[in-house]
Amino acid sequence: MEQKWWHDSVVYQIYPRSFNDSNGDGIGDLVGIIEKLDYLKLLGIDVIWLSPVYDSPNDDNGYDIRDYEAIMNEFGTMNDFDQLLDQAHARGIKIVMDLVVNHSSDEHAWFAESRKSKDNPYRDYYIWRAANDDGTLPNNWGSIFSGPAWELDEATNEHYLHLFSKKQPDLNWENEQLRHEIYAMITRWLDRGIDGFRMDVINLISKTPGLPDADVAPGALYGDGGQHYVNGPRIHEYLKEMNDASFGNYDVLTVGEMPGATTEDAILYTDPARDEVNMVFTFEHMDLDSGPGGKWDVLPFDLQKLKDNFTKWQVALHDKGWNSLYWNNHDQPRVVSRFGNDTTYRVESAKMLATLLHLLKGTPYIYQGEEIGMTNVAFETIEEYEDIEIRNMWKERMAQGANPEALLQAVHQKGRDNARTPIQWNAEQHGGFTTGTPWLKVNPNYREINVERALEDPNSIFYYYKKLIQLRHEHDLVVYGKYALLETANDIYAYSRTYEGETWYVYCSFAEEETTVEVAHDTTDIIIGNYATAPTNTDQEVVLRPYEAVVYRTE
Repeated sequence: MEQKWWHDSVVYQIYPRSFNDSNGDGIGDLVGIIEKLDYLKLLGIDVIWLSPVYDSPNDDNGYDIRDYEAIMNEFGTMNDFDQLLDQAHARGIKIVMDLVVNHSSDEHAWFAESRKSKDNPYRDYYIWRAANDDGTLPNNWGSIFSGPAWELDEATNEHYLHLFSKKQPDLNWENEQLRHEIYAMITRWLDRGIDGFRMDVINLISKTPGLPDADVAPGALYGDGGQHYVNGPRIHEYLKEMNDASFGNYDVLTVGEMPGATTEDAILYTDPARDEVNMVFTFEHMDLDSGPGGKWDVLPFDLQKLKDNFTKWQVALHDKGWNSLYWNNHDQPRVVSRFGNDTTYRVESAKMLATLLHLLKGTPYIYQGEEIGMTNVAFETIEEYEDIEIRNMWKERMAQGANPEALLQAVHQKGRDNARTPIQWNAEQHGGFTTGTPWLKVNPNYREINVERALEDPNSIFYYYKKLIQLRHEHDLVVYGKYALLETANDIYAYSRTYEGETWYVYCSFAEEETTVEVAHDTTDIIIGNYATAPTNTDQEVVLRPYEAVVYRTE
């Protein structure tokens, strides 16, 4: 495998609105990020993935873009962005931006023209359809953000497609002129000096011709249109064309967010010989605790399912393609609350989960606050949540007679605002995030869980993440080693990594009591562990404490 700079890199995702507010308006901004670059340099990360900072009406917190080449006023100016880029690069940190081109804002200039008339030159930049002869919607697809995927625009008496919010009309990738306008925009950002793109729901851009009706699940209000737009018929053609026309001419990182992508899909998307993208974000491990009713139908955590899923991806992409590794992002709840123990064993389980992920093969992504063990938040009322997905779902489910207590509990567990509460920098008011009123309430536990406290404690989660990042930088085994699952007790996830005659054995306990594990290797050379002392062991057994992680090396 040809070695690339992003193979041994660690990426840190910043959600700007919630990161650091420099001017007291309650909203994080670019200058606020610049103020914290030395903190990120201390952590040791290589790349910042910056969630959207483009001009936006903020219907979906920046993922509804009004102008792809302007900065949102709340975040600052293009000069601030250039300063951020320069200051990050001066510290050896690269900047990857979000690329959101499945849809735009309905306030984008293209859509403003598109909706004026049926013969407008920009009409075909979006997906318009008349109602059916019987007056029903063009098809039965549901929006990912609840409700139908079609919105009537009275100016022309036709409907436009929106897989997400009705203020996020889908772009029509069948239009060649639109595609090349997008490629030109990408190239201008790359020429500005950025280091790549995280590509938002990029595998949804190709739709089945004719947009046929979709299957309707029992009890569902709408059809699941995903069968007609997830990994659609022209997706590989579009990605290859995009690569050839833009980022393929630069030494940059590209990661496609690809819900519904299988390992077979990922190999095609990430095979270097195909010139599409470097890596994909799979959703499979993020859906393991979702029941038949979807995201809000929350199932208990099942470690065996996680083992099976991670193993499938590690094995499938070992020889061809590349994995991305993540527990958290702006769309997912906090992993220590989701798969760990965010009370009694918060520190231990956060370190254990980090060990499990960061010693796998692939490029790890850390989401802001993960490195200090930030937890889910449980707001008391639905009115305290800001996320459009939560609000739309709540309105639809309440109209169907859902139990509000049960639904609020599901929001506490899986809602996107769990990730979006502001970073807890210190124990001062609002966690030191802002001197004003934060756009979203800070998690009340900021007095106990904050950056300042983590930096003062040499045994904190922060410094443990720093060690894991150093291991990736210093050992090719972590980057390129072969993965194998080890057979262990149900509550233990254990695997090995082997490279050039050396093997590391990684043991991670998900149990809340001591667990004995049989081993067939030497247990004297410990690479890293999340307890201050080594676990008790004999020649054939190791006794792991609650949520313990330990890594052994043999040659």
